[in-house]
Amino acid sequence: MSRVGRNIHVSVDRLRQLAHRDARPRKIKADAGTCPKCDSHYSADEMSRNLRVCPACGHHFAVTARERLEQLGEPGGYVELWPELRAADPLQFTDLKPYAERIADAEKSTGMGEAIVCAELEVRHVPAVAAIMDFSFMGGSMGAVVGEKFARACDHAAQKGLPLIVLSSSGGARMQEGTLALMQMAKTVIALDALAEARVPVVVVLAHPTTGGVWASFASLGDVTYAEPGALIAFSGPRVIEETTREVLPSDFGRAERQLANGQVDAVVDRRELAQRIGRILHILSRPDVDPTAGTAPAGLQWAQGGAQKVKSMMDRIRPGSTDGEDAG
Repeated sequence: MSRVGRNIHVSVDRLRQLAHRDARPRKIKADAGTCPKCDSHYSADEMSRNLRVCPACGHHFAVTARERLEQLGEPGGYVELWPELRAADPLQFTDLKPYAERIADAEKSTGMGEAIVCAELEVRHVPAVAAIMDFSFMGGSMGAVVGEKFARACDHAAQKGLPLIVLSSSGGARMQEGTLALMQMAKTVIALDALAEARVPVVVVLAHPTTGGVWASFASLGDVTYAEPGALIAFSGPRVIEETTREVLPSDFGRAERQLANGQVDAVVDRRELAQRIGRILHILSRPDVDPTAGTAPAGLQWAQGGAQKVKSMMDRIRPGSTDGEDAG
């Protein structure tokens, strides 16, 4: 039977409905290499080359703390500081499972000892100390050991006259440690105050998410503050606020771009440009060396040495007694 002259009917309305369906099935099963924003799929090598940023839409995937150190530092690597510190369980806290089991599970799944990694490294050939948080370890929550390692990083940076780079990604204070976790807010603020006394610059990078007690303490106190695109930066997340107030918030509430408009951050920086941007600002903030024939130390180191005793006394007040993993906090 001839089909010549057969009419073809196309419904534009039907096509529009298909194009705007709320839940279109994925052609490729979602996994770690599938962008949740645009459904683009990438191999592990492609993700690594792009620093886990989607080339199509710019979505920033979560990154571990040690990946961050490799992305920021030079090929020579980094030297991790105080990896032996571990959380204790002074409250014998239990919810659906004991706190000690939660810590053990987090260590097993992430290969980390805590929600923060501190290290010495070079960023664009500038020596620095870094304190990098990892959301995959119990939501990046801040307990006594996180506060202790952060305070030590500040002390270490002050004593050596090195700038401090802080990258936050946290849901806030760790509820399993109760008041001991809340105390870390004051502890970290005092540690940064001691660093300011030594006249050492602090660069803070806010990654998704930065909320709760971390945002209410050290994450908001950088000399220069950057944020990654789309990062949630707020004391309480929009879902919690909406459930409490029964009001609908703007879609960009607490996002990095809105915080930039509100003056809370200095710039929103793509992760692929972050190392270059930090290296540039560290070069700007560093002080030129004095005449080597004068036999004196660089100005930045002189400042750090001049404030070293004050830093030590302040740190002793906020960290009395033993500072090992069992007594941290």
